[in-house]
Amino acid sequence: MGWGIRGQYGHETGAMIAGLLVALLLVFLFCPQLQSLQAARAVALMTLGISFGGSMTYGQTVGLTHDAPLVGNQAALAWGLLGLFLKGGIWIGFAGLFLGIGLSQKRYTPWELTALLCGATVLLLIGQQLLNRPFDPEARLLPRFYFSAHWRWEPDAELKPRRERWGGLLVALLGMFTYVALRKQDSLARQLTLWGFLAGGVGFAGGQCVQAAHAWFPSFFDKGILSPITAHINWWNLMETTFGFLFGTILALGLWRNRHHLKLGANAPEIPLTPWTEAGLLVLHMAALISWNFLSIEKLDRFADPAITMGILPILGIMAGRWWPYLFALPVVAIPIAGKTFRELGLRGDALPLVAAACIYLIFPLIILTTLAHHFSRRPTEQALPFLRWSLLLIVWTYLFLNTGFFRYPWPWEPWTNRTLHQLIFVGCAAGLTLAVLRLHSHIKPVKRQRPILPWERP
Repeated sequence: MGWGIRGQYGHETGAMIAGLLVALLLVFLFCPQLQSLQAARAVALMTLGISFGGSMTYGQTVGLTHDAPLVGNQAALAWGLLGLFLKGGIWIGFAGLFLGIGLSQKRYTPWELTALLCGATVLLLIGQQLLNRPFDPEARLLPRFYFSAHWRWEPDAELKPRRERWGGLLVALLGMFTYVALRKQDSLARQLTLWGFLAGGVGFAGGQCVQAAHAWFPSFFDKGILSPITAHINWWNLMETTFGFLFGTILALGLWRNRHHLKLGANAPEIPLTPWTEAGLLVLHMAALISWNFLSIEKLDRFADPAITMGILPILGIMAGRWWPYLFALPVVAIPIAGKTFRELGLRGDALPLVAAACIYLIFPLIILTTLAHHFSRRPTEQALPFLRWSLLLIVWTYLFLNTGFFRYPWPWEPWTNRTLHQLIFVGCAAGLTLAVLRLHSHIKPVKRQRPILPWERP
């Protein structure tokens, strides 16, 4: 559901929808004994980590496997699937790494992780120079390992190759993996990085195999017994939904296999940031986030486009703050999603008056999510189960509601479009999640913990 909805919003902030849903569900399933703040930090960390892969270009990589001029070209198909496996692995590898850090028994300090991301930014630049250069399309000079449109496959075509970033992200991921595996001896973060890489690789390549099969064998889908259903399938969205299903399943399996490494939640989390410092960092990040998504500021875009750079400030707030983890996971992630929905339906559409669209798709969802974040941030040492349960329920239905509006309300009793089938899939996912969240762990009684250590109370 999360990755299928991501497709409407795209890039780094869209990927956070899936990261947030998967993180909430996995922590709910495997770590209900954690304290609320510990769980919120783990959820926020994975949500942040999964955003980094959104800076990679992959549309032309997908095209290598199903574009009409390349259908039948097995070499292009294999190269495209290899590229998708690599890019998907990097994408979800970061998610697994950060989830492992959040749930690990090893202790990471806020400044340690901030420095680690700064180092990863340097490695990203080095990796781009090593693996994603040279890039001069006018001279038809492209990197040796290049997974977008290339004259190797279409020598006479007029192509517009895109600049790739996977090499830089791969080197950054390898650098962070080396730190947690060797320097920190963190078995959980190490294993979940590997499982995440496998999950993303199998998910992206496996999901695209479904879409490529339709392009390669259209008569099987469009003229056979499946034709009444396939006529209404959005194949790109089906690829995304399959990707999400596969990566979530494999990552869950990896976490289950390594559950003996999970944090037990006995120690009170430290909160070194003062409330005013937290508020200042939050305002700064939100200003940058909104400007990056809705304005065009050249210097900011150049700083933010590698994505890792946009994680440096949040990781400090998440690891050192009391309110940051809750606010980041709930309203902050929703700001660009709600904003894009309002822009689509209020500014570009005419179905609703502007004020009504702003209230329905932007203001009300953010107020509700902020209220929930504030409620649980006041109880950071209580058991995480209520936070996980109610946050997951609210997030599921909020993003389903926003996406339904973005889909222009494809009700099944009206004439079907290529969005109706996926709308039914998303509703089914939301209903299943709701039932599971309300029934699982219902026997566990909430337990209050010792309160967190505040900055002025530390020796």
